[in-house]
Amino acid sequence: MATQPKSRPAEMPGSQPNPVTIFEAINSFQQTAAIKAAIELGVFSAIGEGAHTAAEIAMRCQASERGIRILCDFLTIHGLLNKEGAHYDNTVDTAAFLDKRSPAYMGGTIEFLLSPEAFQRFHDLPTAVRNGGTPAGENDTTAPENPLWERFARGMIGMIMPIAQATAQTVELPTDRESKVLDIAASHGMFGFSVAQRYPKAHIVALDWKNVLRITAEHAAQYGLAGRFSTIAGDALQVEFGQGYDLILLPNILHHFSAKKNEELLAKCHRSLNPGGFVAIVEFVPNDDRITPPTSAAFSLTMLVGTPEGDAYTLSEYTEMLRNAGYSSVDHRPLSPLAHDVIIGRK
Repeated sequence: MATQPKSRPAEMPGSQPNPVTIFEAINSFQQTAAIKAAIELGVFSAIGEGAHTAAEIAMRCQASERGIRILCDFLTIHGLLNKEGAHYDNTVDTAAFLDKRSPAYMGGTIEFLLSPEAFQRFHDLPTAVRNGGTPAGENDTTAPENPLWERFARGMIGMIMPIAQATAQTVELPTDRESKVLDIAASHGMFGFSVAQRYPKAHIVALDWKNVLRITAEHAAQYGLAGRFSTIAGDALQVEFGQGYDLILLPNILHHFSAKKNEELLAKCHRSLNPGGFVAIVEFVPNDDRITPPTSAAFSLTMLVGTPEGDAYTLSEYTEMLRNAGYSSVDHRPLSPLAHDVIIGRK
């Protein structure tokens, strides 16, 4: 997995040219390959289980000591391991997210992010730049019942769970009566389920492709929420939602579409909400300069190669979409230190 984008200081007048930044960008694929190899070999888990020298880690991973030493040194150079003498340790982050014993293990997430399809979308980046997007049907992540989203639903829970739980803390539902929540592009279901866990009288309606909803239903049963869960299968822009929703969740979906289509979807949500109901948009939200914060701003490139018209939209753009779709108020709730933001639009 590639490292997070880094903000660099502005160049000083008279600065001498230096190719280091260029070489770092060219060679960043090595970090992707190294972390992928370490996960496949079980390096982080081996260290978590008590193997700390290259020889000990190699024995547990059934690999050569020389190979493990070189790999672990490389991971240390890039901040993914700590090293003192010949002793390797996981960092706080790799212990939490890359040790298989951790409940926050992200191995499935990384498998999804490093899938052949993900790489293929970047192979012809010049064409996507020329066209301003990827034509529908050609590596288009919005294609109906794309099996990619089945892998997403199964693999992304470790990464999504803290975002979903933080989102649930930003929404307010009635506690004196039953409430109805629509989770659009529900996928793994974590956003809706996190709300349901906070509000015991909430019923979650999950909307996604039929092939994905089978996985959502499995997760609802695992979380003990099958009795407060139902589904709508199909395209969110086409299927009927019904009425009577107190909250409509829109997690990580609007970045797939143009602003015009988003306004259409938001207006459709507006018609399905109870008076005083609201939508909660969960997204990467760059600043107006479109280069900060780096993680949110860089997400635009992922949408360029993966969708015909998608983008990482700014707060001002989301505010305009919501206003045009008829919402009376807009509230911005950053999930810092997480990279996502929540934008509330109230009917």
